[in-house]
Amino acid sequence: MSDEKPCQGEFCWNELMTRDPEAAAKFYSELVGWEAADSGMPGMKYTLWKTDGKDKGGMMLMPPDVPAQVPAHWMAYITVDDVDVSAKKTAELGGIVIVPPQDIPEVGRFTVIQDPTGATVGLITLASK
Repeated sequence: MSDEKPCQGEFCWNELMTRDPEAAAKFYSELVGWEAADSGMPGMKYTLWKTDGKDKGGMMLMPPDVPAQVPAHWMAYITVDDVDVSAKKTAELGGIVIVPPQDIPEVGRFTVIQDPTGATVGLITLASK
C-alpha cells in the first residue's frame, strides 16, 4: 500500500480478484500504463499496481473456494479506525460481515462487509509505520 496515510472514512485501496492475473496485468498495463509488480508477500502471489513507482492498488488470484459463477471483480477498501468495531457496527446497522476481521501481516487488519442494499466493500485499519 501507499506510504501516504489516508484519513478515516476515505477510500484507500482497490484490489482486483481474478482467475487470470497474467491477462489482467497485460490488459491494465496496456490500457492505463500500470506496472504489474510482484509484492513479495510471503505465502501468496500478490501483484501491486504501480504508476511512477508508487503503489496504486493490487491484484490477487481468486481463491479456489469462490464459486465458478463469481466473475473477476474489483474490491474497494475504506480506512476505519478499528476494523473490529466497524464489523460489529455493520451487523447492528443491518449489514453482513462476509469476511471476518483478520490481519494482513505488515499491512493492517481488514474485513469485507455487505451493506443492507447488497453492495460489498472492504474496511481496513492500516498498521502504523
